[in-house]
Amino acid sequence: MEARAAISHSAKAPLTIEAVTLGEPGPGQVLIEAKAAGLCHSDLFVMDGGVPMSRPLIPGHEGAGVVIACGPGVKSLKVGDRVVTCAIGECGECGQCATRRTNLCEKAGLPAMGVGFAPSPHFTLNDGPVSVLAPGAAFASHTIVDEVFATKIPNGVPFDVACLFGCAVPTGVGSVLYTALVEAGASVVVFGLGGVGLNVVDGAQLAGAAQIIGVDANPAKESVGRQFGMTHFIDARKTDDITGAIRDLTGGAGADYAFECVGNIDLGPKALGATRLEWGVLVQIGACPPGRDQLAIPVSSVLSGRSVMGSFFGKSKPRTDIARMMDWFVQGKLHSDALVSHRLPLERINEGFKMMERGESIRTVITFD
Repeated sequence: MEARAAISHSAKAPLTIEAVTLGEPGPGQVLIEAKAAGLCHSDLFVMDGGVPMSRPLIPGHEGAGVVIACGPGVKSLKVGDRVVTCAIGECGECGQCATRRTNLCEKAGLPAMGVGFAPSPHFTLNDGPVSVLAPGAAFASHTIVDEVFATKIPNGVPFDVACLFGCAVPTGVGSVLYTALVEAGASVVVFGLGGVGLNVVDGAQLAGAAQIIGVDANPAKESVGRQFGMTHFIDARKTDDITGAIRDLTGGAGADYAFECVGNIDLGPKALGATRLEWGVLVQIGACPPGRDQLAIPVSSVLSGRSVMGSFFGKSKPRTDIARMMDWFVQGKLHSDALVSHRLPLERINEGFKMMERGESIRTVITFD
């Protein structure tokens, strides 16, 4: 069948909307008609050449749509199911799916992250190969994924919100609940109030954190952050000593937890320095560009009890935890709909990324209606 897709032909070049050919779903696979896709900084990072990918490339990894066909042997989904797709999957059967120590399935975790380095088995462009950033190929009008990469969307979650549960929501909320294990009454500081950072704030309020401090260079983020539960805001452009400001807000002790959501290597040591000397935790979420990815933290800064943790996808299990988080949204416990600041058709996708670069959007969603 023919589908429409946004194609990246070279680093930093605008995406082009082109017709691609899509095959039939094989065993254990489903064909999905896209309804919405979120624009994420990770897409822009890859499109600009931050990660070596084979091209032409269909970016996009936050997708939501409807199952319109199933291949042989599909057990958990049926035609008509509303689903969200993720960059990683959850088979539910391997040893790593059975433990809370990781969210990286043996079959659909790290192995799935390499799909962008090889031509897709499902798509062709002008009879030639085309790669995808993630199995869901979210910037295409139709896609094929193994069922382990798709999670059912409960009633009450619209597609333009559901797609954000493919990355932003579980990455932020999960980093609080499953990586850091933030407890009620804790103090939290969040560096960077973009899509992921705001979800860290949302996760912190859900966990019952008593103090949630947001740090951002865009003063407009203050009002948005407070919608998600932020209690204090620090304007990074007007504050010379951010670490000192955080200590002042926490009675001189520092925050219990710090989350770096920017991907600026210089922020890591500062974020750790803003935490409690005895037990402070830095959770590194932001991905840093090649050549600027060495976190310089002196041993002396952690000997007293501080620690540094990495968090990929918030340690959220793609099917189990996303389903739980969508239920929390329906119950009014998460504020995920407030993330959507702009909605654009696929033909205006480059405009959406320009708004992201200028800091004018929280999350732009591409709609396929």
